[in-house]
Amino acid sequence: MSDSPPTPVQPTPAVRAARVDDVSLVVNTGARRGRTAADVARRLLHEAGAGTVRLHPVADGGLDTALAAALATDPDLLVVAGGDGTVGAAAGAVAGTGTVLGVLPIGTANDFARTVEIPLTLEGAVHTLVSGRVVDVDLGRAGRRPYLNVASMGLSVGVTARLAPGMKRRLGPAAYPAATMLAYRRHEPFSARIEFPDGDHPTLEVADLLQLAVGNGRHYGGGYTVAPGAGIDDGTLDVYAIEKGRVRDHVSIARLFKHGGFVEHERVHHAVTTAVRVVTSPSQPVNLDGEVVERTPLTFRVERNAVNVVVPVDSRAARWDGA
Repeated sequence: MSDSPPTPVQPTPAVRAARVDDVSLVVNTGARRGRTAADVARRLLHEAGAGTVRLHPVADGGLDTALAAALATDPDLLVVAGGDGTVGAAAGAVAGTGTVLGVLPIGTANDFARTVEIPLTLEGAVHTLVSGRVVDVDLGRAGRRPYLNVASMGLSVGVTARLAPGMKRRLGPAAYPAATMLAYRRHEPFSARIEFPDGDHPTLEVADLLQLAVGNGRHYGGGYTVAPGAGIDDGTLDVYAIEKGRVRDHVSIARLFKHGGFVEHERVHHAVTTAVRVVTSPSQPVNLDGEVVERTPLTFRVERNAVNVVVPVDSRAARWDGA
């Protein structure tokens, strides 16, 4: 499992368990392991003691339709099998409703699962659903669109464009560094004005940028860390902007990505905030958890404790703060 937060959040004494009498299961059949996950997940859920399990497959871009159908029956638990983009959309659908979200990580990076310490095996993730505890975590918003891990622009968008499905199936998480090298060669720098609507930081203007990101969670890109203190239960966003410098600068920054220490580099600007507005020149496409679905200018905010999710009993990533 990936790196633990430096200041673990201890479980509250009263542990809230998830109910599994009535389960809606949404499976992204386009994900890397989606073709076999549906049958395996249903079988494992029944063997683990779940009651009714209703399957809602996702195909041909019909995720919103599948989520609406899954929630229409008011299930005890909405279980989503897919990658980070699918999980983020499901989190947005249940945010503020009290419906509990369960996650079966069958994507390529599975960064949300890494952040809240859900096992990356299907068997381990199902075991978490029936034996874990419920916590509430923060949700990021890019405009109105939800995301859990990171919203980014610049190099990361080029990486996403080069992450062909065939590469992801062949290489798994190793596809990310391979795609990064391809994207870096064709990257065009951009400038940005970074504004803080809540007034907690002065406006920052930066030119010649390689990448700009607004992190809600802790991990992205298959296990890289947003910042050393980043977490998904802290009520804040971590903003960083990397200036395009010499190749040796980027090499030294890349060596620090795993643990998030790159935010201390002289060519990186970093701020912790509750809201940020990004205006770029030229306008940049924005990647939300692996899906390029927005453009700048754009305002980002955090919704505190918006999503109830099942995590392992010993997860240190979040706690239950709800009523």
